This record gives sequence, structure tokens and C-alpha cells, in this order.
Amino acid sequence: MSDKMTLQVLANHARAAAENMAHTLHRTAHSAFVKETQDFTVMLMDRHGDTFAVPMDLGATWYPGLSYRRAIDMVGDYRPGDVAFTNDPYSGHVATHAPDTHLWKPVFHDGEIVAWTGGHIHNTDMGGAVPASLSRSLTEIHQEGVRFPPMKLVNEGVFDTQILRIMETNVRKPGLNIGDIKALVGALNTGERKVHAMLARFGRHGFLSGVAALKDQAEAQAREILRGIPDGDYVFADYADEDSDFANPCRLHLTLRIRGDSAELDFTGSDPQLGSSLNVPSGGDPRHTMLLVGVYYVLYTVNPRLLLNTGLTRPFTCIAPEGTVLNPVAPAAVGMRSLTCARLRSVIFGAFSQAIPERMPAAPAGNNCIVNVMTHDERSGQKVIAAVNPVVGGGGGMPHRDGTNGSGADAAYLKNTPIEITETEVPVEFVKYGLAPDTGGAGRWRGGLATEMAFRVFAPDTRITARNRDRSRFRPWGVLGGRAAGLAEMVINPGTPEVRRMGSADTAILQPGDVLSIRSAGGGGRGDPMRREPWRVAQDVARGHVSEGAARRDYGVVMQGGAVDETATAALRGEARGHDGHFHFGPERDAFEAQWTDAAYARLTDILMALPVHWRFFVKTEVFRRMEARRGAEGVNAAYADTRKRFPDIPHVRAHAEAAE
Repeated sequence: MSDKMTLQVLANHARAAAENMAHTLHRTAHSAFVKETQDFTVMLMDRHGDTFAVPMDLGATWYPGLSYRRAIDMVGDYRPGDVAFTNDPYSGHVATHAPDTHLWKPVFHDGEIVAWTGGHIHNTDMGGAVPASLSRSLTEIHQEGVRFPPMKLVNEGVFDTQILRIMETNVRKPGLNIGDIKALVGALNTGERKVHAMLARFGRHGFLSGVAALKDQAEAQAREILRGIPDGDYVFADYADEDSDFANPCRLHLTLRIRGDSAELDFTGSDPQLGSSLNVPSGGDPRHTMLLVGVYYVLYTVNPRLLLNTGLTRPFTCIAPEGTVLNPVAPAAVGMRSLTCARLRSVIFGAFSQAIPERMPAAPAGNNCIVNVMTHDERSGQKVIAAVNPVVGGGGGMPHRDGTNGSGADAAYLKNTPIEITETEVPVEFVKYGLAPDTGGAGRWRGGLATEMAFRVFAPDTRITARNRDRSRFRPWGVLGGRAAGLAEMVINPGTPEVRRMGSADTAILQPGDVLSIRSAGGGGRGDPMRREPWRVAQDVARGHVSEGAARRDYGVVMQGGAVDETATAALRGEARGHDGHFHFGPERDAFEAQWTDAAYARLTDILMALPVHWRFFVKTEVFRRMEARRGAEGVNAAYADTRKRFPDIPHVRAHAEAAE
């Protein structure tokens, strides 16, 4: 299809078809997490299983580059009316944690598969060790719920009742799961009808050639953007709070190599696969969509007219060594991969921020905490398990405006569930839900404010899972003179003698009358805060976004009687000293990296990557235990030598011998 106008018409039809699929699912889903929060995807795929159309108005934004090829090939003998599915992160590498159930359906034309419709819903629960199936404390995939490798769920239009019985037996709220899955099948059927309509309009050849051309066009758009970025190697690292009960941070490290119209993302230097569930199961796919989500955001920021399909992935190659947090080996737990993916986006933003600083924002909050409650409803006498609401942080300060309050780049697609709906369906009482003042990073353009939420429970042994909680230790960073944002926090019974601060824990058990308070992080600031116009600061104070004390401390603006004291402000700003350097990380990360320097991590990586996969996390943890009063590569060598003395069974290779000398 060479006619540009006809190609654009096809692109419009394809997107409209995907939007129709999304509306079908949205209107017929059963769980609040799908019908309200909208944690779902739908897509149209070419005959090879590569995505060529996604909706823009509904659902998650992570998957425009997703390919179902490997999962499709694991199921044979497709017939009209069949629907296949999987939720197994280690089979086909389409699903990336057990609650995400992916379905796909072949579209036949004259006896030949010409396209696929597909998508996923995030099930409220898939069984396993904790309600909602997800917690960073889980240590292996078997704890995260029942898994189904790729197989047929629907045979020529008839559901496999045995599969449904297995699911119903193993999950906590089977009605929600089955209802959402059937809603997704309805959405796939909608997509199938729309594909047949496109075939009728464009013909078989026009449709197939047009779909291929859409992917080629997206590739060309991505390459054009890369050609406008200076060639170079751009290195950045960031951390998730803890990788386990041992309170060691999870480090992601990226070397972004841009050469002409191609880019390589080398994640060598990232942590080994973890004993917690923060691992991201990419299967070593050099263009896995989960590794490239941050890239999609960057590309779309530079060109909002970008076509969203797998063609975007072609100019990029990812290197994620096997046995690391971004390419774990089974049976590593992976349930909290979305937390690590949020940090992965921050890492990608940090690398591109050095390459195109004039176009990039400061760090978003980097956490999209989703709160699940399992409790007893005294009104109905039933057990309830439900997603209460996402607690999303602020966006980073932009090149020409403030970051978005309470909705950053991490999970802006997640919609708030109205409090009235939640209190109707779940026996909780909200006591607070809004924006938290003084949480956005100070800057010429302020970082977006954090969200804070608090609710009271009424039944004994109410279990809370607050997945994706992060940034309670390392702040979202500011850029170009802007300051790092406020930290996240979870507290039980704040302001009372029974107060309990939960650190980065993501599970809790509440008793009748207990109040759970959760606050996300804010977004980082961009540009020197002393250059922010005093009237903007005064406006922030009037709106409750910034306190008078923070206005004086962070912006050098003195308020008197609700107005700016111009003379005192000028004097205070004249004494201010700005922050040097591209990034501002905050005192917590600065103190950590004074000990754990780049050289220290490089040495640790050399040691760990020479070990068998099952030794790496253990050795990392033991080296961290022995780093007190040590720093740098020399400190790592000494800590590792002590570790080998304690555990002489550690495999001995030359790299380790050099470390001990």
C-alpha cells in the first residue's frame, strides 16, 4: 500500500477498531480493577503476532511494541473461533506476572490466518501466598498463584470448562476472574469483526501490505528521532528501595549507545536476579516491550504523531544478561516487576536526559502503588477482596511547565476509582484522598505533587497488599538545578500512640478501627528554583501546594500576609547558592554512593557475573553485609574476601582469585 492517504485511512480504521475493543471490555468487565482502574490492554496484531494497533483512550500504555509470536507458536492447530491464553511469565514471555492473563484469537480469511486480536486483563487475584498474589516479599514464582502455559481456552467458540474449574478452585474471587476473562473474549470478538470490515474495504492484499507499511512507518519515525540525537554513550543508574528483607537496594544500570539512527540499551551492571519478586521476565528478548516502555515515552514526547506499533522497536537492541534482574531464570519470583519497570523508565529517562536535556523532564515519582484489601463485609457476611485505588506520584518538572500533580509518567493510564464506588463495594471508610503539599521537587518548573490516601477498616485481620510501593529511600531526581522530590511513606494509625511506620514493606494486617495512610513520592524539579517567578510560588502557596516555610526555604520567596515581600525575597535569593551538576539526587543517594561508588558496583558485577546464577544473589547479600566502614572497589574486594572465608564452597574462578589478592 503505497498511497499515503489510503495508509492513513487504514491507520485510523485500525485505531478505531482497537478503541472499540477497549470499550467492549471496559463496559462488560466485572472487577473494579478492570472496569474502573482500567488495568487492561487490547490490540490488533498482524499474522505473525506483532502489534500494529492499540487504543489511545482506554487501558494501559505499556504494550504498543508487544509481540505474541513466541506464545502463538506454542499452541498449534488454530481453528476459527479458537481463543488461546496464558498467564505464565516463563512460557512465551507475553505475560510478565501471574495476574496478567493474556488472550489471543486468530482472524481467518479464506481459510488463512491474516491477523490476531489480543489483550490482557489484570486479575484481582490468581491465588498464591498473599491476597492479590503480589508482594515483594515472595521469593519464587510458585508462591505467586496458579499458572497456565499457552493453551486453548476456547475451542471453536466453546469454553474449556476444565480450565475454568481449575482457575475457580485456585483463586480467591473466581467470579471476578471469569467475568473479566469473558469480557476480554467479547473484546477479541469485536476486534475480529472490525478486521473483517477492513478486509472488505481494503482487500486481502491491501490490508496485509498496509499493516506491514504501518510498522515500517513507525520504524522510520523512530529512526528519524534517533538521527536528531547526538551520537554518544550515555550512562545512568537508579535504585529501587530494597531487594529483600536484607534492605539492600536494587540497582538498575544502563549504558545507552546512540549511533546514527540506531540505539543499544545495555543493562550490564544491573543487579543479579533477586530473592524478592522485583525481577522482570524478559526472556532475553532484545526488543521485549517491558524493557522499552521508557523509550516509547521518550519517542512520543519528541513526536506526539508517532504511530504506536512494533515497528518502533526495530531501531533498538537491549542487552540484559541472563540471570540478572531484567532477565531472570525460573523459578525467580516476578510479581512486582511493575515496580522495577517504573525504575527502569527512570533509568531510561536519565540516560536520554543527558543526550537531549532540552527536551526531557525531571524524574517522575517512579511508583504507582496499587492498594488491595481483603476483609470481611459485615453488611453481606461475605469475604471481599478488591483493589481500592492507585496511589500515583507526581510527574517530573517539564521543559516549559510544572509536572503533573498526582499523575506522573509511570501510570497515568490508571484511573482513580470514585470513593463512593469503593465504599459501596468494600467495607472501608476514606478519611483522606488528595494531593500532599511540599512533595514536588523545587525547580524553575516544580515537580508534580504526590498523592496521599488514608482509610479506616472495620473487620479483624484485614489484609492489605500495597504493591509497587517504592521511593521511600531514594528520591526522584531533579535536573538542571532542580531539586529531588519528597519520599513515599506508608503509616498505620498516624498521629496516634499506636503509630507504625512501614518503611518499604508492602503488606500489613489491620484490626478494627485501624487507619492505613499511604503517600506516594513527588516528581523531581527542573531548573533553578530561584528562577521561578515569585508570583508562581505565591500561587502555589495560595493553592496549598507549597507551604510558606517551603516557599522561603526552597524558593527564596518570603510571604507576608498572603503576599510576596519583594524586598525580603530579593535579599534572600541574592544569598542563595544553586546546585551544580546535571542531576540532584538528594542526601540519601549521595550518602549511599559515597560508599557504593561506580567502581564498587563495577567490581561487584565482575564477581557476580562469574558465578552460577543461583549463587549471585546470595553472594551479593553477603558482600553487602560486610561493607560496613568500607567503600569503593577496594572495599568490595575486602568484603568478598571475608565472604569467601566464611563460605569456602563459593565456586572459585579466576575473577574471584583476583578479588581476594
